[in-house]
Amino acid sequence: MRICAWVAALTLNLILSSPCPAAPTARENYKEHCNVCHGADGKGQTRLGKKSGAKDLSDKVALAKLTDEDVFKTIKLGRKDAKGEEKMEPFGDEMSAAEITQLVAYVRTLAK
Repeated sequence: MRICAWVAALTLNLILSSPCPAAPTARENYKEHCNVCHGADGKGQTRLGKKSGAKDLSDKVALAKLTDEDVFKTIKLGRKDAKGEEKMEPFGDEMSAAEITQLVAYVRTLAK
């Protein structure tokens, strides 16, 4: 019984003393999930961006027509064309709602 208590105490100590990984920043999420199509500048002029018709996130006028909710839903659920073909994969399973909200705010900074 004493060994079980000792092992439990040691395990709890290890869990509590282990650093929790920090959630990625919006910039890191953009780089990981968005950069390949939209590019670092948001213009969508990458090879995959041109192929998929990625929106130009640096276009202030075009981005102003989209609400934060529109951008949030697109990031979370992805985007399909009129034929139902996936043009942007969904990231709702890879990012929390808070991370997506922060990413929406970061995307807004790309508009010039």
